[in-house]
Amino acid sequence: MDLAHVAPGLPTHSVERHWLTVELGARSYSIVIGNGLLGDPATWAGLPRAQTVAIVTNEVVAPLYLQPLRAALAPHYSRVLDIVLPDGEAHKDWPTLNRIFDALLEHACDRKTVLFALGGGVVGDMTGFAAACYQRGVPFVQVPTTLLAQVDSSVGGKTAINHPRGKNMIGAFYQPLRVVCDLDTLATLPPREYSAGLAEVIKYGPIYDLAFLDWIEAHIERLCARDADALAYAVRRSCEIKAAVVGQDERESGLRAILNFGHTFGHAIEAGLGYGQWLHGEAVGCGMVMAATLSQRLGRVSPTFVRRLTRLIAAAGLPTRAPRLGSDNAARYLALMRVDKKADAGAIRFVVVDEAGHAEVRAVPDAVVAEVIEACSLS
Repeated sequence: MDLAHVAPGLPTHSVERHWLTVELGARSYSIVIGNGLLGDPATWAGLPRAQTVAIVTNEVVAPLYLQPLRAALAPHYSRVLDIVLPDGEAHKDWPTLNRIFDALLEHACDRKTVLFALGGGVVGDMTGFAAACYQRGVPFVQVPTTLLAQVDSSVGGKTAINHPRGKNMIGAFYQPLRVVCDLDTLATLPPREYSAGLAEVIKYGPIYDLAFLDWIEAHIERLCARDADALAYAVRRSCEIKAAVVGQDERESGLRAILNFGHTFGHAIEAGLGYGQWLHGEAVGCGMVMAATLSQRLGRVSPTFVRRLTRLIAAAGLPTRAPRLGSDNAARYLALMRVDKKADAGAIRFVVVDEAGHAEVRAVPDAVVAEVIEACSLS
């Protein structure tokens, strides 16, 4: 990421804050959405008392937002530690996870220590997994600074690292204490990262809320231009849907699996190319085109619907044609998808949609999937 076009720190203005709740009984927590949140000490009131907190971030985000967050936490905690990790999906692995544990042990952090995940989806996933494991569980707070993390990965308690044989295969369900989405942080995202986040916004329409899909379609130019009002609504509505789904199915035993629309194909793209070659949201955007095409092959949606979704994903600046993964392209995709978490007894399961805005997870014969892969891949 080129930092030359951005400046550290945050605007000092403040606007209306929106509070949502992820309803999980005794483990319920708030999502706070607004501007001017990260650097405001009031944002962090009401969290558990502790002597030490540790901010886990990466080398790209740290120059931008580490010091404002440190200053805002200082009135609440006597010791604030920094743990700065390398940036990128390629570092979402055991060695990088151990850097978090090494720092916590070096500073004799106890089980009341609160971890703050300051960054995108990789930082959030790794910090949450570290929090789930360290001394069998310490509290943590999500402070997502990318669009993708704000609308998806920071909410719901999925934490994990990657394995060379599969994405997010080693992890735990572990809920944060709070999610703070400061919309000001999105101003510093490079265009490619921002577009990747739009993929996770778009997915909520086909699987849950067609009216939201209509709204995204009508406002895609404003969203791409980072219009403040359009962006605030998109983040809020996305979080509302994610919170509603997670509240009904925390551990993905049923309904929550629909949030993986496009992800089975997308994870295969990421693993097949090598983590970091395509951003997660880029792979998901292309994966949604493939999943919609699969839905059409199964008679659930029309070609018009597929074209509509494809146009919207392209308008968001995302790829719509899948990369080829070798000479035996379909076989390679199928092999990678068999180790996806949604596979069941070796059968690959896909999220498919209909034109009423409903989704379901179902197994599909390999031959049909192979046809879709070839139809959607680059020639």
